[in-house]
Amino acid sequence: MLQTFSSNTILEFVSLRDGESKLGEHVQTIHNNKNVVEELKATSATFIILGVPEDIGVQMNYGNAGAHTAFIPALQALLNTQQNQFINGNDILILGYLDFLDEVIDFNPEDRNKGNELLKKLDTELSKWISIIVQANKIPIVIGGGHNNSYGNIKGFSEALNQSVNVINLDAHTDLRKLEERHSGNGFSYALQHGFLDKYFMFGLHENYTPQYIFDLIHNNINLEYNMFEEIAVYKSTTFESELQRALNFIAEKPFGIEIDLDCIQSFPSSAMTPSGFSPEEARRVVYFFGKHKSANYLHVCEGAPSLSNEKLATKQVGKYISYLITDFIKSKTN
Repeated sequence: MLQTFSSNTILEFVSLRDGESKLGEHVQTIHNNKNVVEELKATSATFIILGVPEDIGVQMNYGNAGAHTAFIPALQALLNTQQNQFINGNDILILGYLDFLDEVIDFNPEDRNKGNELLKKLDTELSKWISIIVQANKIPIVIGGGHNNSYGNIKGFSEALNQSVNVINLDAHTDLRKLEERHSGNGFSYALQHGFLDKYFMFGLHENYTPQYIFDLIHNNINLEYNMFEEIAVYKSTTFESELQRALNFIAEKPFGIEIDLDCIQSFPSSAMTPSGFSPEEARRVVYFFGKHKSANYLHVCEGAPSLSNEKLATKQVGKYISYLITDFIKSKTN
């Protein structure tokens, strides 16, 4: 169920300072919960922020819980970003979040049937709102949650356009696991199976964590393409810049979404934290590079899990970094 934020609630997140102007003082919100669809169509904002604070999919995929703790810190950091010549809060509407928090708190990952049922319910709700946002000619920015939500994003995006769509995924993993119970490792598998996903480029896969059966699947499907993190960062057999362009060439012929799994970033608190990965700046470059293209029509940032870190500043740091990705995407479209 969608929970919206009022303008007063938004301002509670903002630290006001004399002589300064924060995005939270200018972002738009929904005024009437009975009129959400009409307000989305009527708003002058281009970018619609939607949170999906859950980690059921992650736990179903045997990952570490905590992905439900990233949305509010990210929202707070975004709202306290300075409004200046580079970004305007009027371009942003804070829609709210999909409320599955009671289910998250009570979830037992050993109850596979219950988890599968909950994720299918979440798929339906998320895809509905993504479709509504896209049909209103707006651009969704989705903050997760687990990467299971890629399926809802792709389904809603595809249904709104009445065609299959493409995706670029910055990720250490393919998330092309078997068509079994729904979890964070098979969102793209289901999107392919159901005809919502056409071309899919996986950027920065890790050799040590990609099963051979998935490589075989990719090699037998001309609509699937990838590169390896080791090729770019360890063996230096190709360059980051050339791979960005190769990936864009692969997906740019159709509307596409940008998926960012934070477990690809070195030492970032996430459901599958890695000691070896892309730098925060490289991930920001991916968002900005693909966001500039006219066919880029949504951003999904997922798997951030600040609660996994013992550092007291982790929550703020995770939130601040996600807000950088959000603003990089917005700036790629507006500057």
